[in-house]
Amino acid sequence: MARAPLGPKETEEGRLAREALGPKPGREAPVAERAAHARERTRLTFRRLSGLDRSGPPPEQTAYGQPWRVWTIPNVIGFVRAILIPIFLVTAFSSENGTDALPAVLFAVCAWGDYADGITARITGQYSRLGALMDPVIDRCLVISGVVVVFAFDLLPRWALVLLVLRELYVLYNGRIALKEQLELKINWPGRIAVGPVMSALFFALCDLRTLAAVFLYIGLALSYYAAFLYRREGRRQRASRGAPSTRA
Repeated sequence: MARAPLGPKETEEGRLAREALGPKPGREAPVAERAAHARERTRLTFRRLSGLDRSGPPPEQTAYGQPWRVWTIPNVIGFVRAILIPIFLVTAFSSENGTDALPAVLFAVCAWGDYADGITARITGQYSRLGALMDPVIDRCLVISGVVVVFAFDLLPRWALVLLVLRELYVLYNGRIALKEQLELKINWPGRIAVGPVMSALFFALCDLRTLAAVFLYIGLALSYYAAFLYRREGRRQRASRGAPSTRA
């Protein structure tokens, strides 16, 4: 079925919400029907802007072969996040025990920046191929940087941190393979949910709240490894549909 065209100054998110809602009731419609339509529009808008509603295909601007579109607001947020990561490492290793306030704040800013650039992209419609590729790489680098600090100062069980790093490296490797083979591996829900517990675990460890941090870490590990399994299965499915040998992850 053909996709409805974008209206004047309408973003992709707005178009999807418009299609989900259906036609707007006219003035002759009952007040209750118009009020229900307005409430549903508000609900859909919030769910899409917050990233809770990921129905529909990914934005066309993020697909393989699309222009990079380097200078967008979401990408600038991503560049700032990337710059803050080495600053976080320097300040953390300059502290006595890794639990000073400044590195914890820098880590939190970098982590919340992931939500900020996503919401900004949905509000402005400034999606890009670069942003789609850069965002998960920065997330992986932030997690690995946090793990390095927490591991060095022994703030969380080291065996669990090793498992977390192995999973992050696996995701980076899969991303490189997906880019090379032109696979479209969408972020799945376990992987999306896992970001919260993992980032929270590292943040609470940097705040020296070790028991709470450990609980979040174990939850994040379980979700992360399940997500990695789903990524592998999806990659194999796409290769099989192309008739390619499924010898890689």
